[in-house]
Amino acid sequence: MSAATPHHTEHRFIEPLDVLFLRGNKLFGDPGSHGESLVPPWPSAAAGALRSHLLAQDGTDLAAFAKGHITHPSLGTPAAPGPFALTAFTLVRQLDDGRLQTLHALPADLVVTDKDGDAKHIQSLRPQAPHTGLLNSSGFAQVPVLAETERRKATSGLWLSQSGWQRYLNGQLPNAEHDLVKTSELWAIDSRVGIGLNADTRSADDGKLFTTQAVAFKPRVGFVASVRGATLPAQGSLRLGGDGRAASSQSVDHQAPQADLHAIATQGRCRVVLTSPGLFAQGWLPNGFQREADGYHWLNLHDVRARLVCATVPRSETISGWDLANWQPKAALRAAPTGSVYWLDQLQASPEALGKLADSGFWSDACEDTHRRAEGFNRFAFAAYDCI
Repeated sequence: MSAATPHHTEHRFIEPLDVLFLRGNKLFGDPGSHGESLVPPWPSAAAGALRSHLLAQDGTDLAAFAKGHITHPSLGTPAAPGPFALTAFTLVRQLDDGRLQTLHALPADLVVTDKDGDAKHIQSLRPQAPHTGLLNSSGFAQVPVLAETERRKATSGLWLSQSGWQRYLNGQLPNAEHDLVKTSELWAIDSRVGIGLNADTRSADDGKLFTTQAVAFKPRVGFVASVRGATLPAQGSLRLGGDGRAASSQSVDHQAPQADLHAIATQGRCRVVLTSPGLFAQGWLPNGFQREADGYHWLNLHDVRARLVCATVPRSETISGWDLANWQPKAALRAAPTGSVYWLDQLQASPEALGKLADSGFWSDACEDTHRRAEGFNRFAFAAYDCI
């Protein structure tokens, strides 16, 4: 059996060996329906694949584990999870020298527009106090403002490269020419037609045609998953996404980009950017924030105290999934999307405390949901307060 290692983080490069069916939360299955794929998938998809791989590697009786009759040293039981936790799940591509280049969804405070032809222009939202007399629905003293001289439509289908992500965390605008990657360079969508089956005869039912999206990744494009609390197999094959399509898993050295926490502690202000969906008890507001007598929301978590002055949070999404142990759907929960940005000032914390908070995610010591924490939700990165 694998020994749990709570403070050691392991990294695995997960590369699809076949097309993947990465389903979201939309209902699917009626005649004529269309199943859309979600890329990247929720981190729970990777957590489930890696946990299943670990159980198989250890020769665990899966039926007994599902019923709670066996306690795994890293995974615990389905009802009481162990120390295993997915701490990061990021889209990557492998370079010719073997290094991994991470790719990130655009943070909500970055806006990319077309400039001339294929040229792109990057701007950032900045917190500003609204003009006196200007009515707005924001509950903050400041609102995120995009200052521009002409109206332009934002461009989609772009990802931020690792160098661009590092610039962003450092408080610099990414380079529009070198730091943006098109989705078409990473994967293509392959629509597949399926036929519904009669549950009794296991034969095709008339009139039950449907289509679903398969994701065909380009060579050496995949994901990097970071796990704490378990010793994973160094390499092997995973069943990933719908239909359990094959993906390889290989141990890699990986250092995630991060902001200068000493500089942030000295400056006393920062941004917080969600790197995975946020399942928060207060909806859009991360765990650890409470409204105080001054009318502001204050963060008090893991020896970090700060005041929330502004936020830009895209439309919420719904997270669910399938519980294999109990063979039933997981509860559908509203989530703040990856890329949501929160501006904090009056920050009172040491660099070590900031590092602990980033390492823990928006979970208290007691933990609001041990299952969802293990699956990689509520993770974030610190960034300098402004993009200059």
